[in-house]
Amino acid sequence: MIKAIVVFNNHGKPRLIKFFQHYNEDMQQQIVRETFHLVSKRDENVCNFLEGGRWASGKNSDSENLIGGSDYKIIYRHYATLYFVFCVDSSESELGILDLIQVFVETLDKAFENVCELDLIFHVDKVHYILQELVMGGMVLETNMTEIVTRIEEQSKLEKSEAGLAGAPARVVSAAKNLDLPKLPSNIQLPNLPSFR
Repeated sequence: MIKAIVVFNNHGKPRLIKFFQHYNEDMQQQIVRETFHLVSKRDENVCNFLEGGRWASGKNSDSENLIGGSDYKIIYRHYATLYFVFCVDSSESELGILDLIQVFVETLDKAFENVCELDLIFHVDKVHYILQELVMGGMVLETNMTEIVTRIEEQSKLEKSEAGLAGAPARVVSAAKNLDLPKLPSNIQLPNLPSFR
């Protein structure tokens, strides 16, 4: 099961954080910092897996408690200025998660036409929607990129049609103002009506 997904840049600034296990905000920030520290100091030509027992055995024994102990693994990929990091338990396949990261990045690339760090910052809702098409509740839902892109396009069409409906009242008022209606008299005198008691 996937416990957390974190995307941060080369300077450790988080660009996407999704936890599938409850942690308070301070603990989440500590996990992100520790994960960045562990992943960023690794050489580019080493494997992209860290098992709980390996990083907890050194000076940072607190990290075992942060990520979940020896049952947990960190699997990551580094693309340009971004690290895509998945924290999973031992039931997940390392190669399967690496493939899932690849699908996620390629889907982002198709959705944003050459994705960059700014896309993750300014289109957070779309990024989370894409992630929800891949993973929900810590379980992998879909790995077929064509299916995911189709769902994203359907969502975009729906958003555009709803935006069109939201602007409908303003368009009606504008159209009514532009109608060439005959001018109604403004000073109509009504007769005095008897009062009923």
